[in-house]
Amino acid sequence: MSVLDQFRLRGKCALITGSSRGLGKEMAKALLEAGADVIITGRNQTTIDKTIAELQEIGPKIDGVVADLGNPEECQETFKELAEGRIGNFDILINNVGGRTSPDQTEDLTLEQWQAAIDLNLTHCFLGTKIFGKKMIERGEGGRIINIASMNAYVSNRGIGGRSYETSKAAMVQFTRATAADWAPYGITANAICPGLFMTDANVEWNKTKPEVIEQMTSSTPMGRAGNPPELGGLIVYLASDASSYMTGASLVIDGGYTLW
Repeated sequence: MSVLDQFRLRGKCALITGSSRGLGKEMAKALLEAGADVIITGRNQTTIDKTIAELQEIGPKIDGVVADLGNPEECQETFKELAEGRIGNFDILINNVGGRTSPDQTEDLTLEQWQAAIDLNLTHCFLGTKIFGKKMIERGEGGRIINIASMNAYVSNRGIGGRSYETSKAAMVQFTRATAADWAPYGITANAICPGLFMTDANVEWNKTKPEVIEQMTSSTPMGRAGNPPELGGLIVYLASDASSYMTGASLVIDGGYTLW
């Protein structure tokens, strides 16, 4: 097998949560270009339909599922339905759903706000890994689990509250490492990606209301700019493919050097 062939994903099926927009959408595009079938999720059917219409000519097959994966009960039922009936076997699971759910400082953060962030970022990751990882173990053909954490697993952003985000993303990194250790004998790899600031549509809108935060982050980045969403595509294909077959338990930071200073 040539080096380039190691990156090909023909015959593979990937589930990417939270992928009807933003970085998840770019991941879906990259995996489709590498030859994988892709299932995306989102909370809005209109957004899912729009993304499918944009991407369906790129790769073999793309489908979508509407679900609020920040709700643990709905998340679990959706994953069980996909794993047991509607789709069946996935070769690649990308736990991408997440976000900073509250801007409040810790002293003002309510228990409900805290739990919402934990459920969105961490509980969803646990449920997906548990349900689809078990299917991978039973099938006996290995698999790839990729958790989208954040550079905030390692550093706290200045000028932003909601520290439940940093906490949940740091927990995702350690959960990735523990899962990788447990499941390596089954040929299942588990790795995390820790993105820095990427100018997704949401961050473009955020820049209109909080330009000082974006400016602080880009001026504190050695490369002097935010990331462009397509720049994540190569890394996601690498971790999903045979090219990364000997890598597990790793957390790869892609932040333009922000965490170096």
